[in-house]
Amino acid sequence: MPSQLIFSIKDAMVRYKEKPVFQNLSLNIHQGRRVALIGKNGAGKSTIMNIISGVKSLDEGEKWEEPGTTVGYLGQEFQYKEKETVFEFIFNNISGEERELHEYKVKIISEALELDEKINMEMLSGGQLRRAGIARALVEEPDILLLDEPTNHLDLNVIDWLEQYLNNYRGSLLCISHDKKFLENITNQVFWLDRGKLKVSPRGFKFFDDWSAMLLDQEARELKRRKQIVAEEVVWASRGVKARVKRNINRLSKVKEMREKLKADDLSYRRATKKITIEPIKDLDNNSKVIAEFYNVHKAFKDNGKSLRILNGFNFRIKRGDRIGIIGRNGSGKTTFLKLILKEIQADQGSIKIHKNMEFSYFDQNRIDLKPSDTLKHFMMPNGGDYIDVRGKMRHIYGYLKDFMFDPSVSLESVSTLSGGQKNRLKLAKILANPKSCLILDEPTNDLDMETLDMIEEILIGYEGTLLLVSHDRDFLDQTVTKILSFEGDGNIEECVGGYSDYLSKKMSKNRVVSKNKAEKSRNLELKEKTEEIESKGRKKLTYKLEFELKNLPTKIQAKEKEISFFTKKLSDPNFYKNDTDAFIVMTEELENAKADLENYETRWLELEAKRVLEEDN
Repeated sequence: MPSQLIFSIKDAMVRYKEKPVFQNLSLNIHQGRRVALIGKNGAGKSTIMNIISGVKSLDEGEKWEEPGTTVGYLGQEFQYKEKETVFEFIFNNISGEERELHEYKVKIISEALELDEKINMEMLSGGQLRRAGIARALVEEPDILLLDEPTNHLDLNVIDWLEQYLNNYRGSLLCISHDKKFLENITNQVFWLDRGKLKVSPRGFKFFDDWSAMLLDQEARELKRRKQIVAEEVVWASRGVKARVKRNINRLSKVKEMREKLKADDLSYRRATKKITIEPIKDLDNNSKVIAEFYNVHKAFKDNGKSLRILNGFNFRIKRGDRIGIIGRNGSGKTTFLKLILKEIQADQGSIKIHKNMEFSYFDQNRIDLKPSDTLKHFMMPNGGDYIDVRGKMRHIYGYLKDFMFDPSVSLESVSTLSGGQKNRLKLAKILANPKSCLILDEPTNDLDMETLDMIEEILIGYEGTLLLVSHDRDFLDQTVTKILSFEGDGNIEECVGGYSDYLSKKMSKNRVVSKNKAEKSRNLELKEKTEEIESKGRKKLTYKLEFELKNLPTKIQAKEKEISFFTKKLSDPNFYKNDTDAFIVMTEELENAKADLENYETRWLELEAKRVLEEDN
């Protein structure tokens, strides 16, 4: 049974500078749906968010919402009052009779998002401001929650918490995000804005690639069929048309229309499916495989009078061709590590050696080299001219910028007119025109749409130099790096071979071992204390209830062992994960629960058996 409809748009049109963003667009939001809103930059994603939130009106069409429906909106930018505290910013947005009841929730969510409620908003970093905005949106508990790039500038542990929170959220949500893994984990429906049309998938983003590829394949087959028809009509038209036959004149006119329409549709399809290709850069010739070495490096900063330790006796070697993903919480030292390599700052102790022939291309997340008054063309070519050297080949600047999805018409506009994602694209275009032998990218994925992310992934996969990549985008890390360097805080740094998924598996396995050891020590101590208590109090006969429990525990233990054996056998099948990933994950959790139950049964049996033996000895 379909869930209740709470919001709809019908036959909508919205213009921007007299040009339609989209026309005849319709969409429905049902109760409990968790929608990924997908589309290229400029497709109208944020416009739809603004329409739903009431910030923007339709130029044409109808908008309807269920009476009493509330909408919460986390935009990419938001305003706060002067000298407003974090608590006030979050709490003062709540109104109505339930205002006081939400005060406790402000504290809970602020703590989970690692926010200090008492400090002023102007004291927050970019990542902290983002978390404050998320906290305010979540505390409202609206019927429809709109999230525009919620994971930008967030640490991975905060993203993990946000995923869990949203999966338990009772309302509907609509989310724009470049973080594929995040969308896979929280959505069960997709709205795809493609060339002014909205296409709806009833399944979550996890299935988007296959679904969208199927639609594009259908479109390609239809274009091929139409090309054959038009070709036949053109052949007919080339034979000449008798002027007196009116139907032939009409047919010739129709052929021209068909040809023009096909040309426009084919161009639209090629633009939608276009992917950039780039020649890989070769690394510099040198004999040494090691290009950077950290030996016993210490680095710390002062923060509010306290010492913030970043590196503590750190030893690490970077080899030629390494592809290293750098992760960690904000303030844990990721950017400091990069600046030490770039020699922008010095270590407090220890030595850092950088190969003398090393050259770096550096993408900084703050984009400090982008001057608002510069035009796109001047930023790319400060010395003037129309042609740019792209890895040894001369390319016209308009053509090269077009590869990075910039229309030639905007090349002479100022950088100040660009969105955050467009600024990142522009910086990446300049860096990747002639990347040096070591690419250092600090959060390059912020504000990028998925098409651009796919493009950058392909470039980095083909890049043969050394790559250092700071990112919170888990899927992007899995696709591009072969080693993880995790800054855990207080100078602790962990290394892991593989991508982010490998790091996560290693960490989860380590945590399970630690938890299991702690649990075993706790149970052994508890059993010892209970046994000593029994001995000190003298023998008391087991009650009927305890005797019944002791008698039935072996049966429970045997059944649980069979269950574990069944789960283990199923999970060892290599095709199980491939054929049904969700079922594999669920069964993995069931196996862990079954093992925990077995340990509890065995511990309980030991307790009761020890008690029974002591009674018999008495």
